[in-house]
Amino acid sequence: MKDFILSIFDMLSQLGYLGIALGLMVEVIPSEIVLSYGGYLISTGKINFLGALIAGVIGGTFAQLFLYWLGVYGGRPVLDKYGKFLLIKKAHLDASEQWFQKYGTGVIFTARFVPVIRHAISIPAGIAKMPLSTFTLYTVAAMIPWTVLFLLLGMELGDHWRDIKQYAQPFLMPLIILAFLSIGIYFLYKKRHSK
Repeated sequence: MKDFILSIFDMLSQLGYLGIALGLMVEVIPSEIVLSYGGYLISTGKINFLGALIAGVIGGTFAQLFLYWLGVYGGRPVLDKYGKFLLIKKAHLDASEQWFQKYGTGVIFTARFVPVIRHAISIPAGIAKMPLSTFTLYTVAAMIPWTVLFLLLGMELGDHWRDIKQYAQPFLMPLIILAFLSIGIYFLYKKRHSK
């Protein structure tokens, strides 16, 4: 399995910016690992930061648009049946649907920083027929800081980019706390506004 993953990264390296975008679109490997590898490629001079940032935002957004469209056109029955092939568990779907129903469309931005919910939140947005323009705007807005963070961490780690999960932990906790605070503020604003 390790050799298979390394061969994928070798292919991504040869494709440069396109490799980063494709790595994020396919989502076989977690985005933080693909992006930290992109940071490593920046540190070696194979690609530049701006190009990697654009490729990361485009790839990450298209991955979420695919899940959004699955929600729009397939709905929950299709995802319950075939979600396992996309590495989306029923529990992830349940949790993301509860979040979406409870917090509304604003959760599309904040949930991108919360483990488990992060990938599956696009599906209930599609099922609820959230406007595509709003969905895309929130997704891009969340992908920018996520991409910047992991590219910078990958640049810092250099050859040790494989250790990203351990190295990123201190940075992720503040992001998760900020995401929860943002959800709380959004929820209070929405509740007060509806009165």
